[in-house]
Amino acid sequence: MAVTETEVRKIADLARLSLADEAVPAMTAQLNSILSHMDVLTQVDTSSVTPVAGIGADGAPLRGDSVAPHPMDATAAALAPQSRDGFILVPRLATHEEL
Repeated sequence: MAVTETEVRKIADLARLSLADEAVPAMTAQLNSILSHMDVLTQVDTSSVTPVAGIGADGAPLRGDSVAPHPMDATAAALAPQSRDGFILVPRLATHEEL
């Protein structure tokens, strides 16, 4: 399977890459070299290779999703050095005004 310069330009556009016109032929050659290598790898006989343990056609086992509230021993205001009306007060980091 080979790619054309038009396809390389479209792939670069989809990936939001700026690709100079003079770089397109080199990129096309590089991609075609990679794809030809992949074609060679697809011809390798792997029928005698045993599958990796724990990974099958169904993929890795996943744990079930469960949502539970996280209990807090104290309110957020009690954990902060300063609070007012249920809000945590933090020092001002930067201003546009002269101090």
